[in-house]
Amino acid sequence: MWRTAFVALLALWEISIASPVQLGTDDEYDFKMWMSQYNKQYDMTEYHHRLKIFAENKRMIEKHNAGNHTFTMGLNQFSDLTFAEFKRSFLLNEPQNCSATVGNHVKGHRHYPDSIDWRKKGNFVTPVKNQGGCGSCWTFSTTGCLESVTAISTGKLLDLSEQQLVDCAQAFNNHGCSGGLPSQAFEYIMYNKGLMTEQDYPYLGFDDDCSFDAKKAAAFVKDVVNITKYDEMDMVDAVANHNPISFAYEVTNDFMHYQKGVYTSTKCHNTTDMVNHAVLAVGYGTENELPYWIVKNSWGVRWGMEGYFYIERGKNMCGLAGCSSYPVV
Repeated sequence: MWRTAFVALLALWEISIASPVQLGTDDEYDFKMWMSQYNKQYDMTEYHHRLKIFAENKRMIEKHNAGNHTFTMGLNQFSDLTFAEFKRSFLLNEPQNCSATVGNHVKGHRHYPDSIDWRKKGNFVTPVKNQGGCGSCWTFSTTGCLESVTAISTGKLLDLSEQQLVDCAQAFNNHGCSGGLPSQAFEYIMYNKGLMTEQDYPYLGFDDDCSFDAKKAAAFVKDVVNITKYDEMDMVDAVANHNPISFAYEVTNDFMHYQKGVYTSTKCHNTTDMVNHAVLAVGYGTENELPYWIVKNSWGVRWGMEGYFYIERGKNMCGLAGCSSYPVV
């Protein structure tokens, strides 16, 4: 009897993992090709679970791309994840209320160019980095901005340490892999009297003990500039007349598979209490009469446009104008 029951249970198990969803004829082939491309491996149970999620993401992408949108979506390294899983690993654990009601940015007196890209103005922007499965985007936004500001000021482009911020900046209301804000990280660097280089304090992608060595501090902050809440023209002024700037915004599920074009959303909020991702604006421009920001992300070069994306400018898209900042060196 036990053998009959075991065979019956085994058959049910095989059916459940063999047909978790109604798959299209190409879904499994595409999944195996994707697995090869991104070097993914699973056991049998996990394989079918991830195949189901992959197929659902693939259908969402195809439906979006068949519509009339300003950006296209595509499969990427996150295509075997649900958005809930993605949020837990790659975004701030809790939305950060990051507003500066009245900022201290002083507007310039020059006309703004129609477009600007600090990557093309000189050796002022480091290559795209990858935060991995740690909610440390705020540290990459911070280092990216300080790297650029320092390079513009000194002519020397440094590769600065995100891990020092993950490990050491908790006293300034930052929480390592559980989130933080660039403005608070700049404050930490200012009062800490320095940030080390990536070489001297390499990135681990998890919380660790603070190992700051003041003798090896390589970059410094004299002051922190916060841009007035929701004043997107002040952001334009800062990028046009000064340097790249850090900002935060709300990521929703359609952004996870962004591929190219100008990202716009009807799903996200435009308030400061819902932002969950920090990035670096390195310029701005216009495409088909739609103004956009040029933004450096921290999800590696295989995401988006070699690690970059465009997001609509001038409408506080997804709350991006709520909490932007940059350091003075």
